[in-house]
Amino acid sequence: MEKRNRDVVVKANEIVQDVIETAQSIVGCIAVDQVAQSDYKMKNIDWVTCKDFTIDIGKKQIEEYIGIWEVHSSWLYNLEFVQKTELEYQTQYHYRAQWSIPTRRSPIPRGTACVFFVIEISKIKPQTLPVEVYFFVESNRLTHRPGKTRFREKWLKDVIESKAFLQKTIHF
Repeated sequence: MEKRNRDVVVKANEIVQDVIETAQSIVGCIAVDQVAQSDYKMKNIDWVTCKDFTIDIGKKQIEEYIGIWEVHSSWLYNLEFVQKTELEYQTQYHYRAQWSIPTRRSPIPRGTACVFFVIEISKIKPQTLPVEVYFFVESNRLTHRPGKTRFREKWLKDVIESKAFLQKTIHF
């Protein structure tokens, strides 16, 4: 029993060390990217006004926004509406874009990464203003705003690699 506990502790330490190294590499990439981004022009789309918003228009606008991302053409995604949330001062519409790279050998990929979008309609601001949009990548709490953040294909790869690593460590 004690040997098994030691093995579990060793495996847990390996996982924690991998997470720390991944976080450090991400922070390092962010610092390098900030220097490279200094001459990069942020891309965005013209978002619909609050009064003209519908669930379908929101989906089309998210697809249009994803279309300006610089990702390899082998990445495919499925976008779907998830839910509507009524809050005191706003209504939130939640969407999920599930990304993967299917291949001929594996048309149903083993790993996917999700990007979640939230479109907010204010109940107190003028309805002629555009909707507010933000998104975040699965397993990451950092929220990104269109026109303020440059999407990175690496974020999707990191999620899929993390899931693959976790699957290797769990034995049934």
